[in-house]
Amino acid sequence: MLVLEKCSHLGGTTGIAVGSLTAAGTRFQHAKGITDNPAEHDQDAGKFAAPEIESRNNESLRKWFLAEAAETVDWLEGLGLSFYGPSPEPPNRVPRMHNVVPSSRAYIEALAATSRAAGSNILCQASVVELLKESDRITGVRAEVQGQTRDFQASLGVVLAGGDYANSPELISRHKGTGYAAIEGINTHSTGEGHHLAESVGAKLLNMDITYGPELRFVPPTEKSWTENVPRNQPVRRLLAMAANRLPGWIMRPLVKRLVVTWQHPEDAMFADGAILINARGERFCNEKSWPDRELAVAQQPDKVSYLLLDGRLIERYSAWPHFISTAPDIAYAYVADYLRLRKDVAVKSDGLEGLARARAMDPEVLQETTESFNRYLRGECDDEFGRRGDSHTLERGPWVLLGPAKAYFTTTEGGAAITEQFQVLDHAGQPIKGLYAVGQNGLGGMILWGHGLHIAWAMTSGRMVGQVLADLVE
Repeated sequence: MLVLEKCSHLGGTTGIAVGSLTAAGTRFQHAKGITDNPAEHDQDAGKFAAPEIESRNNESLRKWFLAEAAETVDWLEGLGLSFYGPSPEPPNRVPRMHNVVPSSRAYIEALAATSRAAGSNILCQASVVELLKESDRITGVRAEVQGQTRDFQASLGVVLAGGDYANSPELISRHKGTGYAAIEGINTHSTGEGHHLAESVGAKLLNMDITYGPELRFVPPTEKSWTENVPRNQPVRRLLAMAANRLPGWIMRPLVKRLVVTWQHPEDAMFADGAILINARGERFCNEKSWPDRELAVAQQPDKVSYLLLDGRLIERYSAWPHFISTAPDIAYAYVADYLRLRKDVAVKSDGLEGLARARAMDPEVLQETTESFNRYLRGECDDEFGRRGDSHTLERGPWVLLGPAKAYFTTTEGGAAITEQFQVLDHAGQPIKGLYAVGQNGLGGMILWGHGLHIAWAMTSGRMVGQVLADLVE
């Protein structure tokens, strides 16, 4: 097997994710006395997305996938991976979310090691630019490998596994609208090459306008988290998993809280409670309560960044349950103090607005006028210039906290090629394109996989099963 990776290292979006894998009927559930099955999982999976999005789900394919997910967990364990959980995530009726230990990079390293041990050749800095075709069959690929054009022939087939298109302005603009083109994907390398390749040979693409987001997220930290520095050999992973599954929650939650301040988005409730957004100049620029207009406006600001301004009242409110800035479901909740302690790059505190402004290189007078203008609306002296309504608390009492930079991001995309249950890519007439297969985000097949852990579950399950499909061709 030959693996071509356009980046200088393996990883993709999976490598920077929290690492959740959601599945029903796993041995981890059985060990905790949880009775579950894929049919109930499918029912619950349909409750995450809005009805107008869920109505576009490929029901038969998702049911089939969810029936295979538990076996994928067993398979990954056999490769040396370990999991913590399962953890609950409503509206799932029982805990189904399994988190890989110590981080999502463990998936990449275990799969790469297994692949190399089986004799596979993995080439990095190798971008596929064209699918090669003879008659009606895909026979290989043309790639730019470290600056040189090379052709590779495929004896069994070509598998597209290139991730999503969340950072492709062209695909986003074409399928979702030009207004969304300025919004970035959380993975800068998710530029949709697999979708372009499938489309170039006549594949039918489904649900290309459906995206997870846009949503506000704090920019990622430049420093590695503690999980990235933990050795990832199999004995260490098993030890961490054993500890994670046996230690009480009050010990585990502080250990995983860094994940909450790294990858999760600030809750919309903060704006309903009175927080405002400002740009790098200290100015308001949108109705903070209006999605997705808020995110579209953020993407038009200088450097595409924004900041959340909290006064003393909001600091107190977001310092304890049930008012949190961000969360990973049932794992941990992050409050103001957590951000000030763990994300000093995106959280600054000051007794006055002037100190806050100077800490972020803003004009103190502009920030003061922005706050006063908002307070005039709150005192009933005028309408809000951006159309906010229903607020009742002025922003006047220190201390002050500024959270950011935050950007508008697409987390992932839900569009992909139509496929069969053998992962064959289908054309617009519903016929398989011979020699072409797609998995993960390239081969979503019209499924709606809202909620934590389903995209990774599909990536791992489809990757496992397409390997078996191709192996059967040899036999």
